[in-house]
Amino acid sequence: MTLSVSLVHSLLAGLAQRGEPCERWLQAAGISADQLASPEGRVTHAQYGTLVRTLVEERNDEAFGLLPRPARIGVFALQARCAIGAPTLEVAIRRIAHVFRLQHEGIELRLQRDGHLAGVALCVTGADVPPAPFRDQLILRAYWLLLAWLLGGKLPVVRCDFAFPAEAEGYLQILPTPWRFDAPVSAFWFEASWLKRPPCRHEAELRSYLPDVLNQLLAPSRDGAVSGRVRAYLEQVRPAWPDVDGVARAMNMSVSSLQRRLSTEGASFQKIKDELRRDIAIFRINTSDVPLERLAAELGFSDSSTFHRAFKVWTGCSPGVYRRIGRG
Repeated sequence: MTLSVSLVHSLLAGLAQRGEPCERWLQAAGISADQLASPEGRVTHAQYGTLVRTLVEERNDEAFGLLPRPARIGVFALQARCAIGAPTLEVAIRRIAHVFRLQHEGIELRLQRDGHLAGVALCVTGADVPPAPFRDQLILRAYWLLLAWLLGGKLPVVRCDFAFPAEAEGYLQILPTPWRFDAPVSAFWFEASWLKRPPCRHEAELRSYLPDVLNQLLAPSRDGAVSGRVRAYLEQVRPAWPDVDGVARAMNMSVSSLQRRLSTEGASFQKIKDELRRDIAIFRINTSDVPLERLAAELGFSDSSTFHRAFKVWTGCSPGVYRRIGRG
């Protein structure tokens, strides 16, 4: 899988605001200046993950410089430990919010109610804390994942609000739910009845959960989505690259039903196929010396020139140029 360089820019936004140079972190992740400068540039999931881990470990900040004060390594684990022994999810959220408030100034987590819904909101209280769409998304996803884990792996989200306009860049696909923009605060909402449920985790499980938190935080949310199932099937059977009829049969659906369900998710079969081929192409070009002609065939293109044209549409440059850029 690959990600837009806009996410890299968003991840480094806090450091940029502080005037901290980012070259060493980018070099450690194998991300070149040319990649970062291209509007169509993309990085592999491995490169992005390396950048995230390097920022956390070497800067001792679990929030990547996006919060007013560094979130020292271990703060998130402390919040989770405070929540494990809570009698209900509501008490767990209040404990997490309390530790968060002790650590940070000008921004806090709050438990809110809206009729039959309960929400975890990220509220900016300091006048000197700037709007940061990426920060809001990242923090909401982190705490949704934690609360769902505390309840055994499930906390269905009804709605996600964001205190910024829809035009903001750097979306993480953080939650599999409808989004609402220009809201008073950024928050995720769920049925309030979940607040009465007790956490069911213990310390030994937490020790296993924490090392994988960053991986879960970075992974786009496709849980249960038909588009995710289509992509997974194509990954499984490639380089066969079946058409939409073949995929529909494999998923025990009619073609019209498959297309309709993809449409409701804002996807299409061709878009999923092209995005998967793009991601595989970028990963292979960045990590191997595979001849471009062979790569074109592996991706199901009829000839090399068709692959070159598609790749230029995806990234803004030819495969050969992209390979040279990626290697500095």
